[in-house]
Amino acid sequence: MIEAVTKDNFEELLGLMRQYQDFYQVSSISNVRNREFFAQFGEHSPLGCLFLYRLDHVAVGFATVYFSFSSTAVAKVGVMNDLFTLPIARRKGVGNALINHCLDYALSHNAIRLQWTTALDNEVAQGLYDSLPTSKKPWLFYTYQK
Repeated sequence: MIEAVTKDNFEELLGLMRQYQDFYQVSSISNVRNREFFAQFGEHSPLGCLFLYRLDHVAVGFATVYFSFSSTAVAKVGVMNDLFTLPIARRKGVGNALINHCLDYALSHNAIRLQWTTALDNEVAQGLYDSLPTSKKPWLFYTYQK
């Protein structure tokens, strides 16, 4: 079952978020910063929404959709910035269900598509993405920080 993150299930999201950040080897995980940052997204936020997936009433995965814009398509796009499932929930349709839910959410908010990136070595995720009717783009992803 998929549900939007609200104040009622926010703590469950934070627990999964910490595991997700551990997975990506975030060096300074801050519960305070996570709480402040992720509180701004919700079902009625123009910025985007977070979704939890429950398996047997236990939160086992989440996804985030933020909104951005494409200058080439001249349109709003949904960005699935995060998708995470606990190891016990992988290969059980959880990721697929979350992606499809995020796509429906993005389209219902006038986005023309849902897009995302993944780590080159995340072969489990790529296997899921390649099983969907997606198109893989030959772009490189850069970040620039000071």
